[in-house]
Amino acid sequence: MSDLAKAYEPQAVEEKWYAQWEASGCFKGVLPTEPGVEPHAITIPPPNVTGVLHMGHILNNTIQDILTRRARQQGKAAVWVPGTDHAGIATQTRVEKKLRAEGKSKWDLGREGFVEEAKKWRDEHGGIILKQLRKLGASCDWDRTVHTLDEGYSRAVLTAFVELYHKGNIYRGKRMVNWCPKSLTALSDEEVIMKPQKGFLYKMKYAIAERPGEFVEISTTRPETLMGDTAVAFNPKDERYTHLHGLHAVRPFPQANIPFVLDEHVDMEFGTGMLKVTPAHDRADLEIGQRHNLEVIDVLTPDGKINCPETPELHGKDRFEARKLAATMLEEMGLLVEREKYENNVGFSERADVPIEPRLSDQWWMKYPKIEEAKQVVRDGKIKFYPERWTKTYLHWLDNIQDWCISRQLWWGHRIPVWYAKGVDRENLTDEDLRDESKVWVSVFPPNDPENWEQEEDVLDTWASSWLWPYAVFNPDYEGKLRFRKVGEIVSEKYLQDVRLKVFAGMVENLRPDSRNPDYVRDISLAKGDGAGPKIEYRFIELEKLADSEQNEKVRELKFWYPTQALATGPDIIFFWVARMIMAGLEFMGEVPFKNVIFNGIIRDAQGRKMSKSLGNSPDPLDLIEKFGADGLRLGMLMIAPKGADILFSEDRIQSGRNFCNKLWNACRFRLMNEPEGSEQIKGKKLKLKSILERLEFDKFDADDHAILAKLLDALADYDASFETFEFNRTTDTLYNFFWNDFCDWYVEVSKSKAQSDSLRGNCLAIQDLCLRSVIQMLHPITPFITEELWSTLDFGEGFIHETKIPTAADLRAQLSAVGVTLDQAAIIEVEKLQDFVNQARALKVQYTLSAKNDVTFFLIADEADRIIVDSHKEKLRKLAGAGAIEPRDDVQNMPAVVSKLGTLYLDLAGSVDAEAERAKIDKQLIQLDKAIKGAEAKLGNDKFVNNAPAEVIDGVKATLADNKAKAEELRKLKAGLGA
Repeated sequence: MSDLAKAYEPQAVEEKWYAQWEASGCFKGVLPTEPGVEPHAITIPPPNVTGVLHMGHILNNTIQDILTRRARQQGKAAVWVPGTDHAGIATQTRVEKKLRAEGKSKWDLGREGFVEEAKKWRDEHGGIILKQLRKLGASCDWDRTVHTLDEGYSRAVLTAFVELYHKGNIYRGKRMVNWCPKSLTALSDEEVIMKPQKGFLYKMKYAIAERPGEFVEISTTRPETLMGDTAVAFNPKDERYTHLHGLHAVRPFPQANIPFVLDEHVDMEFGTGMLKVTPAHDRADLEIGQRHNLEVIDVLTPDGKINCPETPELHGKDRFEARKLAATMLEEMGLLVEREKYENNVGFSERADVPIEPRLSDQWWMKYPKIEEAKQVVRDGKIKFYPERWTKTYLHWLDNIQDWCISRQLWWGHRIPVWYAKGVDRENLTDEDLRDESKVWVSVFPPNDPENWEQEEDVLDTWASSWLWPYAVFNPDYEGKLRFRKVGEIVSEKYLQDVRLKVFAGMVENLRPDSRNPDYVRDISLAKGDGAGPKIEYRFIELEKLADSEQNEKVRELKFWYPTQALATGPDIIFFWVARMIMAGLEFMGEVPFKNVIFNGIIRDAQGRKMSKSLGNSPDPLDLIEKFGADGLRLGMLMIAPKGADILFSEDRIQSGRNFCNKLWNACRFRLMNEPEGSEQIKGKKLKLKSILERLEFDKFDADDHAILAKLLDALADYDASFETFEFNRTTDTLYNFFWNDFCDWYVEVSKSKAQSDSLRGNCLAIQDLCLRSVIQMLHPITPFITEELWSTLDFGEGFIHETKIPTAADLRAQLSAVGVTLDQAAIIEVEKLQDFVNQARALKVQYTLSAKNDVTFFLIADEADRIIVDSHKEKLRKLAGAGAIEPRDDVQNMPAVVSKLGTLYLDLAGSVDAEAERAKIDKQLIQLDKAIKGAEAKLGNDKFVNNAPAEVIDGVKATLADNKAKAEELRKLKAGLGA
């Protein structure tokens, strides 16, 4: 055995071992040569290529690394595939910002020049986060790193688009979209975040054209769009206004008569019950407009400025400036009745953080494939959600799913693979035109005569590439399993030739050219089709046949690794990504993409606020790694992360992870220090499990030996069970309780005399070795660096720690039995009672802020059997509990007490505590708490606060109130224990 440094210094250990791991290639996912090896694949949720590590990444990637490292320990073939997302809006925004700083715009460079500039920026600044993940200890197969704009991955994305287009799932249409005036692009509903905003509800008057001097009052939050009003609507059941049917209101500017219309969707209770209808700028208004054949007048430019030359006072003004000006104009015209303060939820662009605009726009849309199948695989348990409660959220979204707007008005991304014949009127293409190949060409590859065509300007939504992630990362040249399994239709022979000559040429480039087509395409036949003309029916050979070819290793890899074992992600992208990946997997692979989905909580600060740069409440993870070590940070995060619930982060709470690492280090040093000088019993030998077990001497076991091994078996069983349900804080609780409480605080303490005994030392140290070895193995997936160092230094096994299979509780129990160790249940129960006695005694002292070294007197009321146990272990109990004396009594009055498994303990405070001073201190605390309690109760009893405050603020007040009430109750109990 080598010596350990006096203190654990994470930086040196982390750099040393990560370099060795990478050099050895042990992170590589390799297809096994032996049959029966179970695969365990995880694909990283690809962070934005522009991103840097934040606290959410720390938790999420720690979970993925834990699962991957544990799989290696279990003897599985494990791979964790890293990669980055091209982050369309985020990257384009940053590159445009850089250009503006240089006095340029994207238009100065042109599309090709801008894309090249974006690539340079990506290559210079991108990928930083992957380098940072190495600092965390991430055991990714870095040679497999995928970027969503890689050539092979891009081909998979475009192929998916083409297949879905030809199946009728993708279409182009003019519909109301969420429009970002800053990024100048459409957004999906999932990219819009609702935020409460304070503003005004404006009540204004519209004159009745046919009745001079009469007006109707209308409430609106957006007077700047009234130039686009084409009707005023009211509910046909609203008797206040039925007499207006058939009449007209006068729009103030530009002045025009617009009809009153009756519509059941108008809310009679909102405002005045009158609704100004602006079909171009509100989804609900558009629906009313369509029902009543109203004109659609767009009064906003794409960048959010007013577009209404007929109203020069507002034309060209920013929408928010125009809102104030429009209200002023109405006021000057005598048409503004009042401004009422008002708070409502407004949709914001998730990326640009500006209010979005509803906008009518031609976009590409997708009808989601495999919706019902995606529901069923979760209902049937083929995919399991942890926590399970997210199943309801997932199914609810799929039950109410809307077509997906997949086009984005950007230059950075996957350009939509659609070409229009020059001269075609794109604005007025019919559905029939879109299927006419002489007008519109949709293919992975451009037309053979590109000079006669113009490609679609839009790119695909970033999520329309990452939804293929679980399978596309394993075989970017692979176009989709369904090509090899089903008979399908292609609209022309020209398209079929593209598939034969180009798609398959890319797949089998290692074959001789003359063998490509015959080997990979069969059953080609012309078939009469409906509508546009002849269609060609095709079928390709089965995937299984392809897998027999040595030239198709990528196909064999895909078959082995897919579906992946687990996905670790945040619940905030359950719709963006999780649901879509499930549908994509079922559509293109015919199988689910993963078996388990682990939703980790959102990390919040101590005040419950979500961490963000703008709030300045998110620490730099690299600073925390420097301060606590990667292992300390990883362990600390898991210790404070309840299953699937949000995490309240503070550095004080993370400190527990570093403390645990120090405790482990010191325990191993202590073990080495107990090795007798010159002893050849184990020194210099590898402490393999078999060797340790052979050193156990069962005839020298005492109750504590039985108990610690029983606790070890329980810990191993609970450790395995926690991984079955992905309860990682349960994993850390199990390890903490066994190592810190049972092993260090109890077994090591009570065994110090045995470690000094020539006759008992060997058995005692063997048990310590078994416990330490097991703890180090269990901890390794969570704290890989320190455990690798200790495994190597203490000679616990050959090679890296993950190369030695970790035993289950059943394995170890059988191995103990094989060397003659049978655990005594009565001894185990007795030690549990002794431990509880000490724990209760310590807790009682802590309540009265008595130090561990304060040798107070305890009085014990217990039955005869328990008194005998206490008497036989009195010295041990006295020392561990920090007691000067433990005295049996039949009756005790006016002393604080606690019930233990060995009777009721009473703490004699005489001489240890100034009772009068303590009571005064408690009274002062109670006054402060009662004041805080009354204040919180008053807040929660205030309807204005409850109705207007954000939900998280109200929840925070409720939580603080409950906490203060609990503290006050505890203080009253303490005061009672101090006597009158």
